[in-house]
Amino acid sequence: MARFLGTFTSVAVAAAMASCGGETPPHALAPAASAPSAAHAATNSVESPPAAPPAPAAPKSPKLAAPSPVARYTGFAKPESVLYDADNDRYLVSNVNGNPNDKDNNGFISVLSPDGQVTNLKWIEGGKNKVKLDAPTGSAIVKGVLYVADLTTVRMFDLKTGAPTGEIAIPGATLLNDVAAAPDGKVYVSDSGFKIGATGNLEATSSDAMYVIEKGKAKLLAKTTDMHMPNGIAWTDKGLVVCSSGAPEVFRLDEKGAKQDVTNTAPGGRLDGLVSVGDLLLVTSHEASAVLRGKLGGTFEIAIPEQKTPTDIGYDTRRGRVLVPHVMEDKVDVYELK
Repeated sequence: MARFLGTFTSVAVAAAMASCGGETPPHALAPAASAPSAAHAATNSVESPPAAPPAPAAPKSPKLAAPSPVARYTGFAKPESVLYDADNDRYLVSNVNGNPNDKDNNGFISVLSPDGQVTNLKWIEGGKNKVKLDAPTGSAIVKGVLYVADLTTVRMFDLKTGAPTGEIAIPGATLLNDVAAAPDGKVYVSDSGFKIGATGNLEATSSDAMYVIEKGKAKLLAKTTDMHMPNGIAWTDKGLVVCSSGAPEVFRLDEKGAKQDVTNTAPGGRLDGLVSVGDLLLVTSHEASAVLRGKLGGTFEIAIPEQKTPTDIGYDTRRGRVLVPHVMEDKVDVYELK
């Protein structure tokens, strides 16, 4: 992770610079008084000492500058998620294409090459080749199958051909949002428990839940509004980690579905995407318009600032790149980590 830590300016450094503005100088001392004259003695008047000069203002913390992306892809239709397909060395982008609540069968999956090309804008397309795809969001790969969250259904596609291979409906779900795969082949999917209003506000439906898919069937792992609209999920060495849209927190879900290691993600909330990079977590924040970085049980800081509407990020393990979709700007930016 030395490469990662060396790339972006740490907010801790900015805070340190702000605190090094120098100590406030002491007030000036009044000059020693001489023996009063007769006139002064009669009136008991004493001249006021000169006012102390104002203390210099402490310098403001420098604003973090956004790094330049090493690649930028455009031409999408509400790109919500980017997944790195390591076996085929490509990026897969889920496009909502329309209202994120609508079952309109016009969502699609794009294929990008790491060298900056959109190689197939609509590789998997709703309404074509027997594909059903309404508003695709997060995705994961297990044994040659692409699992995609799509409103209330998890859809599966052949990773080589893009052909549909099945689907798993989740009764009672509102918005299946992200998908993560464990080493044992289990697939986890979050239900964020909200609909997106006309102005982009989150309208709670209280269906907040986490499901696990095993042997083609989904079962409930946890269902509670205490997860505060679970959104992005990632499998880590510590197990399943979750970030919330309704609270500035990340946490781990144990095998019984209980929250563990709850960690505040100030300086940002309304979290969305989440990836694990070594022992660090990268998480997007709409509130901070940034990608944050930190650890469970530790603190979070801004790693990539000035990111408008950043959603479900991906990570290119071969090149050490963060893949950032901007859902309302129809673009995907790529940042290289040193």
